[in-house]
Amino acid sequence: MSENSLQSLFIIGCSHHRTPLEVREHLAIGKEEVEGFLLEIKAIQGILECLVLATCNRLEVYGIAKSPEIQSQVCNLFCQHRHINTAVFNQYSYQITNLEVIQHAFEVATGLDSQMIGETEILGQMKDAYALAKSINCTGKVINRLFEKSFQAAKAARTQTNITKGQVSIGNIAVSLAERIFGALESSRVLLLGSGEVGALTTYALKSRGVTDITVSSRTFQNAKKLANQFNGNVIDFTDFHTQLRLFDIIICSTSAPDSILNSTMISSALRTRPESPLFLIDLAMPRDIDSGVDTIENVYLYNLDDLSEIANENMINRKNDIDKARRILKTQAWVLWLQLRQRTISDQKAVT
Repeated sequence: MSENSLQSLFIIGCSHHRTPLEVREHLAIGKEEVEGFLLEIKAIQGILECLVLATCNRLEVYGIAKSPEIQSQVCNLFCQHRHINTAVFNQYSYQITNLEVIQHAFEVATGLDSQMIGETEILGQMKDAYALAKSINCTGKVINRLFEKSFQAAKAARTQTNITKGQVSIGNIAVSLAERIFGALESSRVLLLGSGEVGALTTYALKSRGVTDITVSSRTFQNAKKLANQFNGNVIDFTDFHTQLRLFDIIICSTSAPDSILNSTMISSALRTRPESPLFLIDLAMPRDIDSGVDTIENVYLYNLDDLSEIANENMINRKNDIDKARRILKTQAWVLWLQLRQRTISDQKAVT
């Protein structure tokens, strides 16, 4: 690899920072799609290394190309794969190159770039993305080094600062909101739709506050049954859950469905048999599981990922000093890694010549 190729280290992506929820829905990639998308990128002539990071709030392609011009081909593939207009993609996406890629990767791994500042789930997601890309030979010396150092930098920043202290989880926020709506939660009935990790963690948070009546429904019955057993809960068939909505006070949606699974008609019908009882809906899916029109129904409280993250970050001002300190730590480490990578590529080039 030449020093010029290192200058073509890039990230192309979109995230909660500049991409509205309704656009992120169109760009979202399911876990089962990532490997195929990654191999399509690797097949582009001139792509030397690549990795795809796909989470609820971000979709990023990390890559090394033979020249900067090749990045436009990745953008075109992005648009083709997600069936999105190029102009829309350009409006809401971002491209990062060179040293800034390292700084960005470090901040993502540490949770500083997350929608909920300081969250730790992203580190596991980055490790999974790295393991997949490496297993199918899409990574090489540079991306391997970048991600391994990202994990180390995240650990250092969290150890040397208190950025995770005071960080509030989606589950805790959901519990707080539920208590505002219902008061004590012991008699509340919960329905979890889907077997996603965030939905399960939110359900655990509710269970920790006294909720005992929990029902799970998922497209894969065995997954639903396994999860329900962890809660000592019940299972209902996914094809039948909409007929039983009236029985529940709190509904958590965390499926990977391509379109909404709950709409105004379903919710209005469920409320007719319980007109005085409020309904709390938590939509943790991407794309969203619940049609936004549901929010206009009286006595219905609907919160999505953006809503919950905004509440979680209300205490960010109190952690500003730690966040600034963490960024300084990461900036220094990013610069050191950049110099190391440059030196290594120069040495490799001299060895070849």
